[in-house]
Amino acid sequence: MRIRPGVELASLSDIGCQRENNEDQYAYWEPANDEEFARKGRLAIVADGMGGHEGGQEASRIAVETIRETFADNPDDDAQSLLTVGFKIAHERILEYASAHPELHGMGTTATAIALKGNELYYAHVGDSRLYLVRGANISRVTHDHSYVGRLVQNGVISAAEAEIHPQRHILTAALGAGAELLPETPEHAIELQKDDVLVLCTDGLWSLLSENEIRDVVSGSEPTEACRALIQMTKDRGGPDNITLQVLRISSDEM
Repeated sequence: MRIRPGVELASLSDIGCQRENNEDQYAYWEPANDEEFARKGRLAIVADGMGGHEGGQEASRIAVETIRETFADNPDDDAQSLLTVGFKIAHERILEYASAHPELHGMGTTATAIALKGNELYYAHVGDSRLYLVRGANISRVTHDHSYVGRLVQNGVISAAEAEIHPQRHILTAALGAGAELLPETPEHAIELQKDDVLVLCTDGLWSLLSENEIRDVVSGSEPTEACRALIQMTKDRGGPDNITLQVLRISSDEM
């Protein structure tokens, strides 16, 4: 896979210590054509399936393939619109698949996808996978968890710190393939990135066992490939009960 200059990328997925199979999926894509690359930019996705072994695997696979296909094949060059449309089509396809396979009722998936176009970041998000931005000594969570506990935080019932250790933090309130209507989280405006910014996309198998500061320290002090390995190992050293998937992208140039 060709990765043009401007970013350093590493991606890694691990089954973890207790699961029998991996229901996570991820993808990175950029156009082969330079002109199309200038119009659309780069795409990265992580997804965490749910609904049993086969259901979760199928849901995350459908989501990642559909979002990638929509982004790649649609002639539109509005990166944010392509992400949003991709999520809606993926949602419909998962619902259709579940309808055709009643034994997989309840299948669904989280999905967090980004598009990098020049130094502008666009994203779409559903569920509790996360996108972090590390800039200098600071880490910020860009996305909001679509979860019962996330709703408690938004309503001021509990703090963000309390949410990180809440026993019900993994109960989702939105996912691709769940419910009739899908409203993915998207930014009002593109986020302007700077040289040496680091983006981390990850499933809850990672963030549920590592603090934001731990994630920041590892990605700030390591190349993306080593950061992926180190973060997954840290998670497994703490029991790694879930699948663990992440992508790390370091902005290595002002011109991408």
